[in-house]
Amino acid sequence: MAVSRDPADGPLSGLRVVDASTLFAGPMAAMHLGDLGAEVVKVEHPRRPDPSRGHGAARDGVNLWWKTLGRNKRTLTADLSSPGGRDVFLALATRADVVVENFRPGTLERWGLGYEELSTRNPGLVLARVSGFGQVGPYRARPGFGTLAEAMSGFAAMTGEPDGPPTLPPFGLGDGIASLATAFAVMVALRARDGHPERRGQVVDVAIIEPILAMLGPQITRWDQLRTVQPRTGNRSANNAPRNTYRTRDGHWVAVSTSAQSIAERVVRLVGRPDLADEPWFADGAQRARHADELDAAVGGWVGERDRDDVVAAFESAQAAVAPVYDASDIVADPQFRALGTIHEVEDPELGPMLMQGPLFRLSGDDAVIAFTGRPHGADTDAVLAELGYTPEQVAALRKAGAV
Repeated sequence: MAVSRDPADGPLSGLRVVDASTLFAGPMAAMHLGDLGAEVVKVEHPRRPDPSRGHGAARDGVNLWWKTLGRNKRTLTADLSSPGGRDVFLALATRADVVVENFRPGTLERWGLGYEELSTRNPGLVLARVSGFGQVGPYRARPGFGTLAEAMSGFAAMTGEPDGPPTLPPFGLGDGIASLATAFAVMVALRARDGHPERRGQVVDVAIIEPILAMLGPQITRWDQLRTVQPRTGNRSANNAPRNTYRTRDGHWVAVSTSAQSIAERVVRLVGRPDLADEPWFADGAQRARHADELDAAVGGWVGERDRDDVVAAFESAQAAVAPVYDASDIVADPQFRALGTIHEVEDPELGPMLMQGPLFRLSGDDAVIAFTGRPHGADTDAVLAELGYTPEQVAALRKAGAV
């Protein structure tokens, strides 16, 4: 199980990021950059911290979600709508490579902190603007959250049982996908800056409704060419079968996939129904999907007579595709996740050792790290302001004015 290490040698070491975003796509994008060694300063309002600090479960009054979302970020408070807070933000942005923000479009401009102002002081700055609906268009001023993206992208319409309602995920799927798109876009913009003769930065415009749409396959092309939409099919697929979750004798669940024809043949042989592979319809995935009831009955009956570990072992021996349906306790104990180093143990000053999922991937030459967990609101304000050249007297004056 991986532990935290010094991030100074991370692949993004030396990259300075200002995270002025909240809930959840922007902060998660900054987290990805921080995992890879970027120096991230989280800017929050002095009296209204990032609402994610109050989301989800807590232990002894300490929020747990923030411990992950705020990892590898120093925290500073500044009221950007005040003159003093604006000056602090300008000082931060002037020395930064990247600013991530998710205010409603036009808000930074109203405070005198739009890209025109920021880039005048720092021509190489990349400003990542994350919003529900983007910086242009009739919906640009609407409040936007991942849930709305999950609805408008087509995800909810195609998710759920055929006779049930559209279904939303129980976590921030749209935000998570947008965070990956934002981190990727930032790196592309930085690459473009490094290749520009004047090292000019640019604005990255991420609308949360778009990245999730890009992940949902050819639904737009299908509508354009066939005037049909993908229906809700529950756990089944319109492209192959058997494809479902099945309950084992000991009360667990396993998921089976047969996207490849050879895998489908191995599954029906394994469950004692080799005759199904001789049916004329079996050779085509879409045709198999039309016989899902018969295939599910064969696979589900066989699985239901065996315990989970025996099912998984039999599938593995037959080189057929299966996976146990895990919860968090299973993930922490699984040997494959352990081998990958997926789960990191990090020392937290408030709660002691804690486990959390680590960075998204591994590099052969550079480790992504979790240097520290999410820090208290404003914990690094004085230190960061001192680095920006503020004297203790100036910091005291800013604090008295409510600017920090």
